[in-house]
Amino acid sequence: MTAPITFVGGKGGVGKTTLAAARALALADTGLRVLVLSTDPAHSLGDALEASLSDEPAEVAPRLWACEPDADAAVRRRIAQVAEDARQAVPTEVMPAVHRHLDQAGSSPGMAESALADLLIDRMDEVGDRWDALVVDSAPTGHLLRLLHLPTLLTPWVVGLTRQRERANRAEAFADVVGRSGPEEDDDPLLRRLHARRHRLERASARLREDAVVALVTVPRRMVLAETARAVDQLAGAGFALDRVVVNQIPPEGAAGPDTAAALAATRERFAAQGTVEVPLQDTEPTGAARLRRLAAHLDTGAPA
Repeated sequence: MTAPITFVGGKGGVGKTTLAAARALALADTGLRVLVLSTDPAHSLGDALEASLSDEPAEVAPRLWACEPDADAAVRRRIAQVAEDARQAVPTEVMPAVHRHLDQAGSSPGMAESALADLLIDRMDEVGDRWDALVVDSAPTGHLLRLLHLPTLLTPWVVGLTRQRERANRAEAFADVVGRSGPEEDDDPLLRRLHARRHRLERASARLREDAVVALVTVPRRMVLAETARAVDQLAGAGFALDRVVVNQIPPEGAAGPDTAAALAATRERFAAQGTVEVPLQDTEPTGAARLRRLAAHLDTGAPA
């Protein structure tokens, strides 16, 4: 049995996208409504499924939907919403400065990741209602770690902004010599949105630890083993549940060179307590439903608890 939400991650080039697609298809074949989405900017989920994908989920097989969110479009939508909130809450003469700030923020590092996290949280909120299971084809390991930590990292920042906004409102009320009160929360769209965002991030952070599991993919190479081991330690230390490590692209018996054989032995030893799932090297590129199903046979995928 697995969790309702599964993140499939690993170093670039280990086959995580293909295995995420195979896992999602296997779950759909058990009768579940499954969504698989990509948070990797270098989208290749559509290639694995042999389907044209966009922001909105599209049914690509019976009971299986897939999407590849557009981070840049999400950033533009977020900036437009913030600008609209500001227009309702600040004086007109301040708006040019607001727009300049938003233009700079839109191109700042981390904005795309934050926007993707918002889109991911939207889909997580649908699990249990619209979807029975969610499979996330994650960006390479470093991006996955930041994405999973983002709700926790952003919450104090949002709390700080909320307090600043509340202090500003109180100061405005006290400073008004004619007795006009400052905006209350119900009249302040920025404050309402900050409170809503704080609660949303807190719920997402809790759900990531309660209903999600991370399945890391590796291959029998020493360098990849080292990165996977670090990711396991960091994720476990942060309280995330870990599935068995998927060891992909294992050569046929007798065909592995000494370096590959040694790396495979070291991988089995390193993850013995956690457990591993071994997937043989495929003789053809595993794209499309038929090949993905053959690949999924090695994953021993169960239905969510």
